Amino acid sequence: MGSSRLDYLAGYELPRLARISPNLIVASFSLMKLLPARFMLERAVERREVVTGGHIVETTSGTFGLALALLAAVKGYRLSLITADSLIDLPLQQRLSALGAQVQIVPDADHTGAQHTRLARLQAVRAELPQSWWPRQYDNVDNPHAYARLAELLVTEFGTIDCLVGPVGSGGSMCGTGTFLRMLFPEMRAIAVDTHRSVLFGHVAGPRLLRGLGNSILPRNLDHTIFDEVHWVGALQAFGATHRLYREHGIFAGPTSGAAILVAGWYARQHPHQLTVAILPDEGYRYQNTVYNEAWLSTLPGWPVPQVARPEELQRVEPYDEGSWTRLNWRRRSLETGSVD
Repeated sequence: MGSSRLDYLAGYELPRLARISPNLIVASFSLMKLLPARFMLERAVERREVVTGGHIVETTSGTFGLALALLAAVKGYRLSLITADSLIDLPLQQRLSALGAQVQIVPDADHTGAQHTRLARLQAVRAELPQSWWPRQYDNVDNPHAYARLAELLVTEFGTIDCLVGPVGSGGSMCGTGTFLRMLFPEMRAIAVDTHRSVLFGHVAGPRLLRGLGNSILPRNLDHTIFDEVHWVGALQAFGATHRLYREHGIFAGPTSGAAILVAGWYARQHPHQLTVAILPDEGYRYQNTVYNEAWLSTLPGWPVPQVARPEELQRVEPYDEGSWTRLNWRRRSLETGSVD
């Protein structure tokens, strides 16, 4: 019975593929983090890091925790998740609890994600549960390795990929998929989509309205030398793009997907003879009371925001406001050498 339920979840691990313009493909996931979560868990079981009925402990901003909760429920593991009050909404908390997860919430007064506080709480939990398994999604190489399946799917369906665009958070999806695709297509461009006040590509950590991408700590899985360009998309531009994605293409997605399609659509228009693929990480159900709610949006300064046709070109890493969209030619450099073009 457990195996059949897990096979049902496997149907959600790979994305739906859609061509939304002659040279733009979207890989639209229901829950992208299910792909690495299952792969990481299976490798841990093989290494005997997780025993039958064992305890899993992780810090999460949402979707990775949901993926773990689904797997833990199906496979009979206990699960403790540590998150921040700025990251989790009541419906998600209820879903996690219904799946049997123990959710611990830490305060995040400055709305930066409370990564260090969450990690401290996680270590305290692990001290009480010395046999528990910590997936370490930011540092575990099984995270990017899981995306070999996505790379294989894209090549099987479309052949040569000229450009890959996607949000960056843990470094798993873009660095994993990009690395595998580059083995076949060394000249393929990889474009990172980040947001303002995320430290991933050189900003100083600060409050972030756009969630699901960016970070306040640097994951080891993030290989900066993969990327040719970095785009910082403000929350308001991402929200507007999310609405257009739904209205024009019927793709009901979260705002990280909106940020990705904003960038990918621009690149595809600039390069009509190249095939661009955009990774869209999750569906929009979690955001019905926020991003898809005009009453909530109307409380945001600057909304509705005028649509920006193209990114503002930068010569160095600079923070901008939530209504902006900026681009830096990264040229596959390390973070230490990437601040000045």
